[in-house]
Amino acid sequence: QVQLVQSGGGLAQPGGSLTLTCSASGFTFRTFPMRWYRRAPGKDREMVAHISPPGTTTRYADSVKGRFTISRDDAINMVYLQMNNLKPEDTATYYCNVFLQDYWGQGTQVTVSS
Repeated sequence: QVQLVQSGGGLAQPGGSLTLTCSASGFTFRTFPMRWYRRAPGKDREMVAHISPPGTTTRYADSVKGRFTISRDDAINMVYLQMNNLKPEDTATYYCNVFLQDYWGQGTQVTVSS
Protein backbone atom coordinates (compact mmCIF):
# COMPACT_ATOMS: atom_id res chain seq x y z
CA GLN A 1 0.00 0.00 0.00
CA VAL A 2 1.03 3.59 -0.51
CA GLN A 3 2.87 5.12 2.43
CA LEU A 4 4.24 8.62 2.86
CA VAL A 5 6.27 8.99 6.04
CA GLN A 6 7.36 12.47 7.01
CA SER A 7 10.13 13.64 9.29
CA GLY A 8 11.72 16.92 10.23
CA GLY A 9 9.99 20.09 11.26
CA GLY A 10 9.76 21.44 14.77
CA LEU A 11 10.47 24.85 16.24
CA ALA A 12 12.55 27.51 14.54
CA GLN A 13 13.24 31.17 15.18
CA PRO A 14 12.31 33.78 12.57
CA GLY A 15 15.03 33.78 9.95
CA GLY A 16 15.95 30.20 10.73
CA SER A 17 15.84 27.07 8.62
CA LEU A 18 14.22 23.66 8.75
CA THR A 19 14.11 20.69 6.41
CA LEU A 20 11.16 18.38 5.91
CA THR A 21 11.55 14.93 4.40
CA CYS A 22 8.98 12.54 2.99
CA SER A 23 9.79 8.89 2.36
CA ALA A 24 7.49 7.25 -0.18
CA SER A 25 6.69 3.60 -0.82
CA GLY A 26 4.05 1.43 -2.45
CA PHE A 27 3.94 3.13 -5.84
CA THR A 28 6.24 3.98 -8.74
CA PHE A 29 7.60 7.13 -7.16
CA ARG A 30 9.74 8.22 -10.10
CA THR A 31 6.68 8.63 -12.35
CA PHE A 32 4.62 10.90 -10.07
CA PRO A 33 4.89 14.61 -9.34
CA MET A 34 4.93 15.38 -5.63
CA ARG A 35 3.71 18.31 -3.59
CA TRP A 36 4.02 19.85 -0.18
CA TYR A 37 0.95 21.48 1.32
CA ARG A 38 0.40 23.27 4.59
CA ARG A 39 -2.55 24.14 6.76
CA ALA A 40 -2.39 26.86 9.37
CA PRO A 41 -4.99 27.11 12.14
CA GLY A 42 -8.13 28.75 10.85
CA LYS A 43 -6.88 28.85 7.27
CA ASP A 44 -7.45 26.82 4.12
CA ARG A 45 -4.94 24.26 2.97
CA GLU A 46 -2.28 25.88 0.77
CA MET A 47 -0.10 24.29 -1.89
CA VAL A 48 3.46 25.21 -0.96
CA ALA A 49 5.62 23.52 -3.58
CA HIS A 50 5.39 21.14 -6.52
CA ILE A 51 8.02 19.05 -8.23
CA SER A 52 7.73 16.96 -11.37
CA PRO A 53 9.91 13.95 -12.04
CA PRO A 54 12.84 13.83 -12.40
CA GLY A 55 13.03 17.13 -10.51
CA THR A 56 13.76 19.70 -13.19
CA THR A 57 10.37 21.42 -12.96
CA THR A 58 9.26 23.05 -9.74
CA ARG A 59 6.57 25.51 -8.72
CA TYR A 60 6.04 27.47 -5.52
CA ALA A 61 3.41 29.50 -3.75
CA ASP A 62 4.20 33.20 -3.96
CA SER A 63 4.40 33.30 -0.18
CA VAL A 64 7.44 30.99 -0.09
CA LYS A 65 9.13 31.71 -3.40
CA GLY A 66 12.83 32.41 -2.94
CA ARG A 67 12.83 30.94 0.58
CA PHE A 68 11.72 27.31 0.17
CA THR A 69 13.22 24.68 -2.12
CA ILE A 70 11.59 21.39 -3.05
CA SER A 71 13.73 18.53 -4.29
CA ARG A 72 13.49 14.80 -4.82
CA ASP A 73 15.72 11.76 -5.00
CA ASP A 74 14.09 9.15 -7.20
CA ALA A 75 16.79 6.59 -6.34
CA ILE A 76 15.57 6.41 -2.75
CA ASN A 77 11.96 7.60 -3.14
CA MET A 78 12.38 10.76 -1.10
CA VAL A 79 11.06 14.29 -1.44
CA TYR A 80 12.40 17.20 0.56
CA LEU A 81 11.38 20.72 1.51
CA GLN A 82 14.21 23.01 2.54
CA MET A 83 12.78 26.04 4.32
CA ASN A 84 15.01 29.07 4.81
CA ASN A 85 14.40 32.53 6.22
CA LEU A 86 11.38 31.24 8.06
CA LYS A 87 8.66 33.66 9.12
CA PRO A 88 6.01 33.35 11.83
CA GLU A 89 3.38 33.08 9.09
CA ASP A 90 5.02 29.83 7.95
CA THR A 91 3.71 28.21 11.13
CA ALA A 92 1.48 25.34 10.02
CA THR A 93 1.17 21.61 9.69
CA TYR A 94 2.94 20.49 6.53
CA TYR A 95 1.92 17.50 4.42
CA CYS A 96 3.54 15.74 1.50
CA ASN A 97 1.21 14.52 -1.23
CA VAL A 98 1.25 12.51 -4.41
CA PHE A 99 0.00 14.92 -7.07
CA LEU A 100 -3.62 14.28 -8.07
CA GLN A 101 -3.80 11.30 -5.71
CA ASP A 102 -5.43 11.09 -2.31
CA TYR A 103 -2.22 9.95 -0.65
CA TRP A 104 -0.89 12.10 2.17
CA GLY A 105 1.84 12.05 4.73
CA GLN A 106 0.95 12.09 8.39
CA GLY A 107 1.69 15.79 8.77
CA THR A 108 4.57 17.60 10.44
CA GLN A 109 4.22 20.64 12.65
CA VAL A 110 6.41 23.64 11.89
CA THR A 111 6.37 26.48 14.39
CA VAL A 112 8.25 29.70 13.79
CA SER A 113 8.50 31.82 16.89
CA SER A 114 11.03 33.79 18.89
